[in-house]
Amino acid sequence: METKISYLSDLKFNLETWIRELRFHFNEMETFKTKLEEIASREYTSEVFKPLEMFENRIALEKDAISKLIHRCKQKMHNLEIADMTEAIDGRLLYEQRPLRDDIKTYLKLHYELKEEMMDYFLKWLN
Repeated sequence: METKISYLSDLKFNLETWIRELRFHFNEMETFKTKLEEIASREYTSEVFKPLEMFENRIALEKDAISKLIHRCKQKMHNLEIADMTEAIDGRLLYEQRPLRDDIKTYLKLHYELKEEMMDYFLKWLN
C-alpha cells in the first residue's frame, strides 16, 4: 500500500507541476495582451496592426487551450484521488496520463514558438 501511495503521489506531483506551469503561461498571455494594447494605443503606421490582431487572436486561442489542459489535469487529479488503494499497481493511471503529457509537450512547444514571435514583434515596435 505504501508503494501505491508513493506511485499516486508521483503522478499527482506531475499534474500539480503542469497546472502551475499552465497557470503561469495563462498569466503571461495576459501580460503580452497588455503590451499589445499598449502598442495599439500608439500612433504607428498601419503595418503594425495586422500582426497585432493576429497575436491577439492567438493569445485568445492559447488561453482557451490552457484552460482545457488545466481542466484535463484536474480530471486526472480527481481520478488519482478516487483510486482504489487495494488495486495492484499496473501502470494504468500512468498510461492514462500519457495523452495528456503528450498534449502538454505539444502545447509547450507551440507556446514557446508564439512567445519567440511575439518577443521579436515587441523588439520591433517597443522602444
